[in-house]
Amino acid sequence: MITSISPKNLTARNMAALAAVCLSALMLGLEISSIPAILPTLEQVLPADFRQLQWIMNAYTLAMTASLMAAGALADRFGRKRVFLIGIVLFGLASLACGLATTATTLIVARFAQGMSGATMLACQIAVLSHQFQNGPARGLAFSSWGVLFGSGLGFGPLIGGLVAALISWEWVFLVHVLLAVLTFVLAKTGVAESRDPQALRIDLPGIVSLSVAVFCLVYGITSGQGLGDREGLATFGLGLASFLTFLVVERRTRRPMFDFAVFRNRRFSGALLGASGMNFSFWPFVIYLPIYVQAIHHLDSVTAGLMLLSYTLPTLIMPPFAERLLARRGPGFVIPLGLFTIGLGFLVLRLTLFDATAGAWSLLPGCLIAGVGLGLTNTPVTNTATAAVSAERAGMASGMDMSARMISLAVNIALMGFILLRGVRLALQEMAPTLDGDQLAPLSEMIAAGNLVQAQAGGLGPEMARMALINGFGGVMLYGVFCAWSAAVLSLVLFGRCGRERPMTA
Repeated sequence: MITSISPKNLTARNMAALAAVCLSALMLGLEISSIPAILPTLEQVLPADFRQLQWIMNAYTLAMTASLMAAGALADRFGRKRVFLIGIVLFGLASLACGLATTATTLIVARFAQGMSGATMLACQIAVLSHQFQNGPARGLAFSSWGVLFGSGLGFGPLIGGLVAALISWEWVFLVHVLLAVLTFVLAKTGVAESRDPQALRIDLPGIVSLSVAVFCLVYGITSGQGLGDREGLATFGLGLASFLTFLVVERRTRRPMFDFAVFRNRRFSGALLGASGMNFSFWPFVIYLPIYVQAIHHLDSVTAGLMLLSYTLPTLIMPPFAERLLARRGPGFVIPLGLFTIGLGFLVLRLTLFDATAGAWSLLPGCLIAGVGLGLTNTPVTNTATAAVSAERAGMASGMDMSARMISLAVNIALMGFILLRGVRLALQEMAPTLDGDQLAPLSEMIAAGNLVQAQAGGLGPEMARMALINGFGGVMLYGVFCAWSAAVLSLVLFGRCGRERPMTA
């Protein structure tokens, strides 16, 4: 039980540092969840097709994935405050470029730059918190505050994105971060204390490059719809597999690897990483596609859809303080599997309401709330557990591995859920309209998966056929979410059940 918080950890400087970390987390959260609400607008004004819409979302997460471990290594080597400040400046500039974009291609490139700078901020956030808040009560306060603000960005993002696009313009969904970056920079400059890992004497460039190429090839192959049956698909996935195997070899032979496989001997750390991945195999990639469903099937406008999606994301704002208290009392072996199980339960409830012809948009509320509660139970405990499982000087490496697990699983599963959605729509069309040939199926499937039911009807489909094809696609996505969340819950329960009391691992 938290009875007091040490005053030495609540100085004005530490509170400024906490404010800077939380504000940067707010920006990162907003840039993940506010963009899905404006995808229908971007589709029209840029314009953009279904795959370009996927890339507008995935360029951000993919760039974060590719850059996160490098950012963590640079922060350990050259100083977390220095790298954090650089990341804030670059994020503001990239957000400006996003707001000024006039084509889908330009926006995708700007989003990639935004993701790289966001990774720089994200890699430093947890290391800064771990360094400046080291005792139990203050640490719990810092991590729960970080979770609440990150949850605020993620939770209110759909509503904020819809409101900004409706009341001002879609450009300001990005441009607002230019102003926030200025404030964050001032707070970080004032409050963050410089820290580094004295043993981080070199950058693991081969590991960074091989991991980045492996993830990029996997995500690119899935998003582009490539398969193992064509030459280009084989080349893409083959290069990805070779890069991943190279990464494994490099990391095992490097004296100071950025991805230290030795920490996996600590079951608390392994369980925490599994929890981080489990969330992003289910909950977060689905937030990209849920606005398509509520707007296309239930005909909600962007603002109403944002309000509706609060039921999915708002629990991420409310639950972190409770999750931290539960973590302190029951340990990660209880709270993380419970959170993952609850996410899967929410997806199951969503799936059960999907094919009810009489159900309106608000029938989704129970499943959304349950899944959101599960995410709130899991989010901050996995990070706190991962960083607490290693020594303080390796906090940068631990936070980098934690966030890399999140971003890799998120980037891959944005692509996978899009693939499952598109494949489900196509299979439904093949069954309902067997006279359609391959040349007709591909564009119609993409139209429907993007929520363009009216345009698909102009292409020769009946309204009910297009609607049922989209519902069928989402049915597969929801079942995938159930399977992934529950599988991760079982595996994490096994890991934590055997970990006992392990000491933090040193380098």
